[in-house]
Amino acid sequence: MDLQRTNEKRLGIIGSGPMAIYLLKHLYDCIDTLKKEIGSIFIFESSENMGMGTPYTPETTDVYNLSNISSEEIPELIETLGNWLRNQDRSILESLNITEFPIKDSEVYSRLALGQYFQSQYNSLVKKLQAESITIKEFPRNRVVDILPKSVDGKIVVVDQNDSKHPLDKVVIATGHEWKSKQKSGLGHFSSPWPIHKILPEQGDSYNFTIGILGASLSAFDVVTSLAHRHGKFVERDDRLIFKVNPNSSDFKIVLHSAEGWLPHLQYEQRKSLREIYRHTSRNQMLSLIDNSGFLRIEKYFKVVCKPALEIALVKDNLEEISAKMKNSDFRFIDFVETMTERHEYSNSFEGMKKEMVAAKDSVENNNPIHWKETLDDLMYSLNFHAELLSAEDFYFFKKKVMSFLMNVIAAMPLSSAKILLALYDSGCIDLIGGKVSILSSDSKTEITKIEVNSLDGEVKYMEYKMFIECGGEEKIELSNFPFPSLISSESVRESRVKFSSKKAREAVEKYVPKEKVFLKNGTSFMYTGGIDIDAAYQIVDGNGNSNNRINDIAFTHTLGVRPYSYGLQACSATSEILVNFWLSQISGVALDSPEIQGITEIYEENDNL
Repeated sequence: MDLQRTNEKRLGIIGSGPMAIYLLKHLYDCIDTLKKEIGSIFIFESSENMGMGTPYTPETTDVYNLSNISSEEIPELIETLGNWLRNQDRSILESLNITEFPIKDSEVYSRLALGQYFQSQYNSLVKKLQAESITIKEFPRNRVVDILPKSVDGKIVVVDQNDSKHPLDKVVIATGHEWKSKQKSGLGHFSSPWPIHKILPEQGDSYNFTIGILGASLSAFDVVTSLAHRHGKFVERDDRLIFKVNPNSSDFKIVLHSAEGWLPHLQYEQRKSLREIYRHTSRNQMLSLIDNSGFLRIEKYFKVVCKPALEIALVKDNLEEISAKMKNSDFRFIDFVETMTERHEYSNSFEGMKKEMVAAKDSVENNNPIHWKETLDDLMYSLNFHAELLSAEDFYFFKKKVMSFLMNVIAAMPLSSAKILLALYDSGCIDLIGGKVSILSSDSKTEITKIEVNSLDGEVKYMEYKMFIECGGEEKIELSNFPFPSLISSESVRESRVKFSSKKAREAVEKYVPKEKVFLKNGTSFMYTGGIDIDAAYQIVDGNGNSNNRINDIAFTHTLGVRPYSYGLQACSATSEILVNFWLSQISGVALDSPEIQGITEIYEENDNL
């Protein structure tokens, strides 16, 4: 979008959750310049609640579901979460399941509390923008069903669920979490736990049987806490929780199925709670690592950038033995992943969590950072914002070998959630089975879901559940189910892809991926990486490889094939800030319409918040 030359005035934002809120925040931060270019902002939200976001709205989540982020980890908005909570009446806080006082900036609170907080920040930003003579038009309960890339007068046309058409000059797709909404064929088989109310028993009823859950993610623990509170009571005793199951629910039990047999790492204290792209490297160093073929090789990044930073961090954590191993020239990225994974592997993951709880409590309660985890998060955050430079084989390695390890380490479980989990374990109401699960059938008549479990020891088990809930994560958007059909039919979007570095590299990978994911174009081998293609400024890319300067997509579920480690509120803030800074550079005439990563990295370097 070249605002200066086209004098664009009508900006559309699809979504009003955290990504959209941070976009509004960064627009407001630059309002002196942007109010000369933008006259009105149209905000579309499929939910009833503007400014909350799917994980935080009462339409979706439950009062017992905890967030996994504290006030000090939330990027700046108008007011901090901690201060906002302190300004609320005690009755409001209790309705949000906040019962311990005083409010702490380092504590995690319920998802509903975050939803109310985000909505307050959204409303404040709307008022501030209106005070700057920006017209805000809100469309709650109004899903956008299509985007027409061109109209007669050159506008982008957004089509809503009522078939109303909204001509706009610029559109930003800022939708958030996208979950499988359809229930599978069996009455007790759910493809997703959301909205969570659909899996809860009716008032006065209970599930007096074993419930299977696929996954051991934080979403799975939302399900665990919601179901547990309907089937018993938690009692505090000697700094630990005791779970007492209700008399009419004596057979209530939950079985978690995790492919690796892992439970998440636990919450840890951080030296600096906000990530930085160039904390352990610099723009010049990153660009110097690009080889003659245009690739940033992941092993070179690990050797030059990651190893020195991690060696220092491990020494600070009194892990000198591992730090010494990393000094070996043949110690690779996969060696680090496997070494740190072995430290977290237990024959009984719950007993392992009990052991790790001691160090985690010391870290959080005594402000003792776990340096290697924080450093790793920074390093992968940096790599994420340069990921289009990876070769296809390196991208495959990152997604296949590294991401599950990272999400287990970094998407850490709050200590309060771990206490609930261990209370259920001590009461015999929860179990964990490792191994890959295949769903064989789900019968609506018998309400039985049958599964096959390929256990970690090689044994094949067959199990069945009256209730089975899939909590494997968000639905990943592919080109075929991208929610705006006219952008697909007009070839205004294409599936994201990366190049292989060589024929040999392609041959090594293609036997592990579906045949249709690897293709040849103009003599060059590519691999589709999932989601839609965007450039470094989040402009959608069409079938011919051209960027569209009127449509930006900053939705993580759409852009995972280019930005594979984008998650959480910090990435929401950084992504929207990069976008706004790119617009500002266009207004000044500095940026190209089709930016390369080398140019966008100047924004990373110049902005202190990134």
